[in-house]
Amino acid sequence: MAGSSHGHTPAAWTGVIIAFIGFCVAGAFMVMAQPVGFWVGIGIVLAGGVVGGIMRIMGLGQKNEHPVHQVGPREAARAES
Repeated sequence: MAGSSHGHTPAAWTGVIIAFIGFCVAGAFMVMAQPVGFWVGIGIVLAGGVVGGIMRIMGLGQKNEHPVHQVGPREAARAES
């Protein structure tokens, strides 16, 4: 995907970092045999997805103006037929 900016946005980075922390928390509590802590970690993972989605809605995600996402005249003609 040369030339693509897929995932290089504040929304993507924030969501992934929060989810990664959640995976670390869940993994640590799983090793310590603490189910409540494990589920808290899973909740943090889900919160990462929610935060990333909210940030994308707020305009901090990838814009659809990137050249990779633009449809050229050939593709537009094919889509109409």
